[in-house]
Amino acid sequence: MKALRAAITESPGAIRLTLVRFTSQFGDGMFQAALSGAILFNPERETDPLAVAAGFAVLLLPYSLIGPYAGALLDRWDRRLVLLVANLVRGLLIAAVALGLLAGAAASPLLLLALAVVGISRFTAAGVSAALPRVLAQHRLVPANSVLATVGSACAAAGAGAAVAVIGGIGAGDTGSAVAVALSVSGSVAGVVLTAGFRPRTLGPESGPGDPAGAVRAVLAGLLVGARAVRQSVDVSTAMIGIGTHRIVFGANTLVMVLVLRESPSHGAAVDSGLIGFGVAITATAAGMLLAALLTPLLIPRLGRPRTVLLALSCAIAVQLALVLPTAFAHSPDTVHRAHQLLLAGAFLLGLAGQTIKLTGDAAMQMDIPDDRRGQVFALQDTVFNIAFVLAVALTALIVPADGRSPVVVLAGAGCYGAGIIALLLNNRRRSRPASSAQG
Repeated sequence: MKALRAAITESPGAIRLTLVRFTSQFGDGMFQAALSGAILFNPERETDPLAVAAGFAVLLLPYSLIGPYAGALLDRWDRRLVLLVANLVRGLLIAAVALGLLAGAAASPLLLLALAVVGISRFTAAGVSAALPRVLAQHRLVPANSVLATVGSACAAAGAGAAVAVIGGIGAGDTGSAVAVALSVSGSVAGVVLTAGFRPRTLGPESGPGDPAGAVRAVLAGLLVGARAVRQSVDVSTAMIGIGTHRIVFGANTLVMVLVLRESPSHGAAVDSGLIGFGVAITATAAGMLLAALLTPLLIPRLGRPRTVLLALSCAIAVQLALVLPTAFAHSPDTVHRAHQLLLAGAFLLGLAGQTIKLTGDAAMQMDIPDDRRGQVFALQDTVFNIAFVLAVALTALIVPADGRSPVVVLAGAGCYGAGIIALLLNNRRRSRPASSAQG
């Protein structure tokens, strides 16, 4: 840590770019939390499940759709100019969202504006990451990425906390959400000021603009190559099955959780209900993911990667039935309060199971996929599984009641985990086929 701090301190460009990243992530966290307060937990807007699903699509689809292409385009455009223009446009769009909330605009135009804001934020984050090797020595990149990712996530969480505090102080409603959204523009303003301090082409790339259409074609071809690489590795395809299964169920559970937590008990300020309860659930999920980071390196050497995924999926079924299912039958104040507590415990354990599967998959991809295809496989994973999450939320929204209490949805989630286990076992049988054929 000391060596990394010294390296960053010795490079004024690294300090400036780090501040661009941190202020941007703080603003993003504040904006997204304020958007959740405006759309998902706003008593002035009777948001139905489909509108909630649209809100999640706004938060997740930009990453899925823009991420794979951002890198290719940022290898052709002046990244300094990209960061300047992106932060400026993002700031203007955030101001438009705030004004729309104050004016009582409908959810649809607000979501379209927010979609543009989040999409530009993803593009900005990719630009900062691509520019880091231009301001930091190569041997410092690995520790820098680890530390910056951790601190950046903390900045986003701090921004989200600031938004919740603003909304809590002013009151849940359009006005409180609008103020929180407006304050989130600070990240964009800081980004413009800090990026302006770089000289043109300082952040790369060396070459000229190139052909954007060629970049898009290259990305599409890369995703197809990644899909073939996944198919050729049994361990990687097993991990992909596990990750995809969990993302589908996690998407459905997330919508159920939002709808259930909105139905606050009589003491609306409780930590297991409303926007505060949603924040606690996110924290619980993150805590489960942190525990997975400690346990997974111990499980894989003892069980192997396929069995680790199998164990995580099996535990997820138990959590789905024991902790998530009770929410579908809770109606009296006492049972509702108890079900909310079980749901928060379930968020922790599903975060643990899901991250165990994800880390096992990462290990498989890093060890079994050739270096020249590894980035394409990771891009494929991010794109396909974030889209799977959004589609699961959308399909759930079509059948779940407004209060989120649906035994059918929860049991379907358990069934999906079971189907994932069957698919995993069938996929693992491919290991013995070449040997059997050789013997015949």
